[in-house]
Amino acid sequence: MSTGTFSQIHIQVVFAVQNRDALIDISWDERLYQYITGIVQTKGQKMLAINGDSKHIHFFIGMKPSCRLSDLVREIKKSSNDFIKENSFTRFKFNWQEGYGAFSYSHSQIDDVVRYIMNQKEHHRKKTFKEEYVKLLKEFNIEYDDNYLFNWL
Repeated sequence: MSTGTFSQIHIQVVFAVQNRDALIDISWDERLYQYITGIVQTKGQKMLAINGDSKHIHFFIGMKPSCRLSDLVREIKKSSNDFIKENSFTRFKFNWQEGYGAFSYSHSQIDDVVRYIMNQKEHHRKKTFKEEYVKLLKEFNIEYDDNYLFNWL
């Protein structure tokens, strides 16, 4: 038997459009999600779910221990930002906001997290992104300062 590294790392990442502008349109959001999925796969990670609304996105990945999450998120933000601009998806200035949330889950939670992400548009008819994000921070016992959260408008 050979030796090696064995892992099971599942991470949900959440980030928003700069200034929480509602710029991600349903007419092109699937193309954006496919593009981001391509980046994740090219980097050797496994996309489990991706979705969002007009102001933010969630994606859930199976991650290898050799992956540096901050590098992956930086690449996704930079490349997808360029993709949005190159395709003229919006006539407004588009940028992702600095920072992101990252939350880890066990194998037994995968189906629930996938379902949660895939129902984002419905979910946000009842709860704002800020309410959702602060709830995640509290559920995961992550200390935060409102001054350093996303710029809420």
